Amino acid sequence: MLAGYLADLVLGDPQRGHPVAVFGRAATGVERFTYRDGRMAGVWHVCLLVGAVGLLGAAVRRSAAATALATWIALGGTTLARTGVSMAELLERDDIEAARRLLPSLCGRDPARLDSAGLARAALESIAENTSDAHVAPLLWASVGGVPAVLGYRAINTLDAMIGHRSPRYLRFGWAAARLDDAANFVPARATAALVVLCAGVVGGSPSGAVRAWRRDAAAHPSPNAGVVEAAFAGALGVRLGGPTHYHHELQIRPTLGDGREPTVADLRRAVLLSRVVQAAAALVVIIVNVGLSV
Repeated sequence: MLAGYLADLVLGDPQRGHPVAVFGRAATGVERFTYRDGRMAGVWHVCLLVGAVGLLGAAVRRSAAATALATWIALGGTTLARTGVSMAELLERDDIEAARRLLPSLCGRDPARLDSAGLARAALESIAENTSDAHVAPLLWASVGGVPAVLGYRAINTLDAMIGHRSPRYLRFGWAAARLDDAANFVPARATAALVVLCAGVVGGSPSGAVRAWRRDAAAHPSPNAGVVEAAFAGALGVRLGGPTHYHHELQIRPTLGDGREPTVADLRRAVLLSRVVQAAAALVVIIVNVGLSV
């Protein structure tokens, strides 16, 4: 697991032939045959794809090398941080069009409707949520179940990103993917928020603010997991997240998270640093716990 974390830290995601991208293309192909406008079709779609990945992981011989490779494949924390920095640099140069083109690398919002402040907020919220989804959760699942668990988690999370949103096409078909992702991320999201509280001081943030926003605001968020992490980030950084959120298929009025100012580009940079610190802390905690259990 340490080797997988270090590989992600140094190399980031593979530039070509990323297994997650290969899985995504395969899932799109399978969807041509499994799609029906109903929940049961979505259940079968998810079971088929996640089951196939889980069986593939189980067929791999247990070894340190296999666990390291699977962990590296599933992690995305370094690419997340690099994309956040790139977004901050574009906004600092006031290159709004380039920032809009970059936003889909972070989240599924409609960038055409966002100005500089909206892009900064969207990027910060995505950095917060994906600190859990792209880093803490894979480490925890690798710790719990090795190669099959971490690859299965990445398959679940990828399917949620592909079909778990509430668009007209996927409102029913994507229900199973969304609910399974909620279950898979329930513990990791809260572990991430706890690490945000512990690490907030490193970036000059407020641990008490993170706790307060988490306890007060997270439950109002439509996602049982994203709201927890975003609220903790908002409180730690002293910013206000949430509010009107434009997606390609709908406008959502999100609850307010935190009670500070609107986030700036400087806050986005602080969020990236906080994400990196939380990632390192998560790796350290998971490795220490596993070593302790094995002694």
